[in-house]
Amino acid sequence: MSLNFANNNSLSAITTQPSGLSGGAMTLLSTQTASSSSTISFTSGIDDTYDEYVFKFYNIHAGTDDVLLTFQTDTGTNTNYNQTVTTTFFSARHGEADSPASLSYITNRDEAQTTNFVKLNYDTGDNNDDNICGTLQLFNPSSSTFVKHFISRSIDNGRTSSGAAQDNYVAGYFNTTTALTRVQFKMSSGNIDSGVIKLYGIS
Repeated sequence: MSLNFANNNSLSAITTQPSGLSGGAMTLLSTQTASSSSTISFTSGIDDTYDEYVFKFYNIHAGTDDVLLTFQTDTGTNTNYNQTVTTTFFSARHGEADSPASLSYITNRDEAQTTNFVKLNYDTGDNNDDNICGTLQLFNPSSSTFVKHFISRSIDNGRTSSGAAQDNYVAGYFNTTTALTRVQFKMSSGNIDSGVIKLYGIS
């Protein structure tokens, strides 16, 4: 295996890509901004153009205390958002008062062949400065052969009673070999008061 080097003195001086490197480009496909929104749905742009799609969510603020950001998918032009899903969920937590302080598998945040919306964070509050940020990667959603895997990582500050920094890891698969074409986000209760979700295709 040969090594490729950028032959400039600093990153700011690089004007050409070293030979032999390709892929990894992120193409912004869609941006949606919440405003007391019950749901945010991406109903186009997810097809066989890319093998991986990434959602990035910024400053998702809940309209209700002690809630979760969740998502589900669907196929074709369907809008039921009820694909069968199995997930894992663990979270590292550290409270403002040094408690809680834990790294735990959270059994009441996972799914086992359900059609529920997938939980992406531990919990969040509705204080003015409470929010959720993170990413969701969806792999090869257009496959007609394989189930559809996804990975999410998010950070939120816990609801008012804990004020914890919560680093959340979620992974799983939608148990269908039908192409996924739609993704919907919503809170477990109440509205998404504000925030932005962007959809990227990864080449």
